[in-house]
Formats: sequence, C-alpha cells, structure tokens
Amino acid sequence: MSDTAVRRGTPARHTDRHTDRDARRTAPGPGPLTHTAVMTARALRISSRNTDALITSLALPIMLMLIFVYFFGGAIDTGTDYDSYVMYVVPGVLLLSAGFGAATTATAVSEDMKGGIIDRFRSLDVGGTPVLAGHVAASTVRNLCATALVFGVALLIGFRPAASWSGWLLVGVVLVAYIVALSWISAAIGLLARTPEAASGFTFFMSFLPYPSSAFVPTDSMPGWLHGFADHQPITPSIESLRGLLLGQDMGSTPWIALAWAAGMLAVAIGASGTLFRIRTR
Repeated sequence: MSDTAVRRGTPARHTDRHTDRDARRTAPGPGPLTHTAVMTARALRISSRNTDALITSLALPIMLMLIFVYFFGGAIDTGTDYDSYVMYVVPGVLLLSAGFGAATTATAVSEDMKGGIIDRFRSLDVGGTPVLAGHVAASTVRNLCATALVFGVALLIGFRPAASWSGWLLVGVVLVAYIVALSWISAAIGLLARTPEAASGFTFFMSFLPYPSSAFVPTDSMPGWLHGFADHQPITPSIESLRGLLLGQDMGSTPWIALAWAAGMLAVAIGASGTLFRIRTR
C-alpha cells in the first residue's frame, strides 16, 4: 500500500481506482485522421440509404452520354479526326458525372447543419474539418464508382482508349483532383445555403459548367462572346487533358494547367469552408 493510503486508512485499490480514472481523463483522444475516417464511413452509410440520389448521380451521366452519342452524334461535326463521336464526348461526360456526384455533398452538409448533429459532434470533440473532410472523401468514393461505370458503358458503345501507363496515371490524377476540388466547393455551398433545397439549387450552376466548354462541341463553334469564357474556364483544360491523354496524344502543359486550376479551386474552397463553418457554429 502507498504511504498516503496507510496514513488515511484507505485501501490501496481505492487509490489505484482514482489514479486510473484520472489517467483516462488526461489520455489523448482520437486524432483528426481517425475522426475523418469515422465521418467518411458515416457519409457513405447515409449515401447508401439515399438510393434515389445515388441512382440519379450514376444513371444521369450515362443517359446523357447515350443521348449525345446516338441522338446527336451523327449530326455533330467536331472538326477532328476522331473515328466516332463517342471518342470525343467521353471525357466531357466523365467530368459531368463528377459534377453531378459532387453536388450531393452540398445537400448532405446542409442537412447536417440544419439537423443539429454538428452540436453533438462538437460535444464529442469532433472539429469541423473532419466532418467536412468526411463528406468530401465519401463524395470522392462515390464519384470514382460512377467514373468506373461511365468508362464501362463507354467501352461497350465503342470507346477505345490508347493511353500509355503514364497517361492513365495522369488521367487518374486529373480526375481525382477535379473531383476533390468540386466536392470541397459543394461543401462550402452546403454551409452557405440555409436549407438542403437551396444547396441543391446552387450546385446546379456548378454542374452546368461542362456545357459551355469543349465537352460536347469544339469551342470554336460557339459565339464569340461565349468562346472566350469557354476557352478560359477551369473545365476546358481538364477535358482537353483527359481527351488527349486517353487517346495517347501529347498534351504538353495542358494537364498541368488543369491541375493548377484544381489546386486553386481547392485552396479557395477549403478556406471558405473553414470560415463559413466557424460563422455557422458560433
């Protein structure tokens, strides 16, 4: 027995019990990475239960690709040497799919803010960054599944990529960078919107960006006032990079321009998300 226990006539095991309890109180809790992993698993479970939104985000890009290839493909002249329109349109559909998939992040974040679950997380010492990062990570997983599905359907209808191993690697980097950047932007929109319905409406404009680009027709065919915007918006270099890399063409600095756009959007979105989260949870 300890000297303190002998003097006070207290059993040693009672002292040890207090010591163990104090040690548990001062022991460090789970770190941010553990919190992020838990929040990611939570967001994926919520996605699996929201089957309507999941099916829409997977099916809509495929339907659009089939419509463009079989309904409009024969009438669209891309002014290129591609064997068929499907060889031209697939990169645009991939990014369109990423936009639709990332848009659900805004709704999910808005629902968390409205439902009061954030207060519960904060009482458990879970910060805002792991919560938002969990939604972004889940969005990335969903989008990669949708990308694989779009690729599979594209192969069935005649898409024949000719990328090298390094080309495939750079395609993956550009796609993931674009998906993560869009997902963080959606998270910021979810914090900005006051209702899930408003968040869904705001993300429509983000999902619209692939249309005024080179996704479905060359930008040269657009009116002059639109041509400049289409050439210098962030989606166009990403689409051009994916198209050239998948077809085994030398793209020069275009992929790095696309990655610079993604890095810029990501930095702005993360900064805005942190500020908005602090404002909403005061």
